[in-house]
Amino acid sequence: MTIAITGHTGFVGQALVRAISDRPLRLVGRRRLDRQTGEFFKKTLDVEEVFSDCFNKGDVVIHSAARVHVMNDSVTDPLTEYRAINFAGTLNLAEQAARNGVKRFIFISTIKVNGEVTVDGSAFTAFDAPVTKDHYGISKVEAEQALKLLSAETGMEVVIIRPPLVYGPGVKANFAAMMNLAKKNLPLPLGAIKNKRSLVALDNLVDLIITCIDHPKAANQTFLVSDDHDVSTSELLQMMTRSAGKKPRLIPVPVSWLKFAGKLLGKQAVMERLCGNLQVDITHTKETLNWTPPISIEEGIQRCFTKESAK
Repeated sequence: MTIAITGHTGFVGQALVRAISDRPLRLVGRRRLDRQTGEFFKKTLDVEEVFSDCFNKGDVVIHSAARVHVMNDSVTDPLTEYRAINFAGTLNLAEQAARNGVKRFIFISTIKVNGEVTVDGSAFTAFDAPVTKDHYGISKVEAEQALKLLSAETGMEVVIIRPPLVYGPGVKANFAAMMNLAKKNLPLPLGAIKNKRSLVALDNLVDLIITCIDHPKAANQTFLVSDDHDVSTSELLQMMTRSAGKKPRLIPVPVSWLKFAGKLLGKQAVMERLCGNLQVDITHTKETLNWTPPISIEEGIQRCFTKESAK
């Protein structure tokens, strides 16, 4: 069995390739990175691309390529751009995979399919109806729905994995910014935030993807994934600061004050992310696959700092 991987140059894709480099691999994308093992196929994820030469009967496809969130996006119609790649491009890839006898298609989706926030005490499940209003999330919902129909029509098994925020060595964006704050160890007014958020360490997500390659009970299932240990923003910053070898210096400013300051400064969305809840329930994943995250959130955060300093 050969495994075809799209998005192999991405944050998740690179880790996945390293983890299964001893297996026959086909890397499908616009370029390959130095030292990546496997046969390379130069392709673009769009409706015109021909992928039939990438697959053989019985192969598994892991599709992690996508148009993700673009900061300061300059396109006039972002939803159309997301749909072109994440929906239409994905469906073109999957249809050709099915025609060429691919056994299983693993689709890396997003928790944004479920929504942006959870109410206190509740958590998203794999069986919730999608409620996303986010352009990226909408394109992923539409892709999921199309893949399920394709599976019913062709018999190709489809596995959908919806991760929340993924962190690990080399992480970018907001998580990297928080790591920098932890390393500077400045006094921060974030010591009284009691929210709950689910995260997933890169190693845990990769382990679940690998489990889904050939697990018989993964066929035609949707799985949520996390570290199975939800944390508040305050707790996360404390873990990060300790992992940086320093003592946390968080000041317990009331959340209502933070939100008011965010409103005055035009940073309401930032404050909502810092103070809001986003929890996922991975009971279905654990019970169906007899799977548990192999590393703890503490170890996952420690690896971010340890491997960064080892560069």
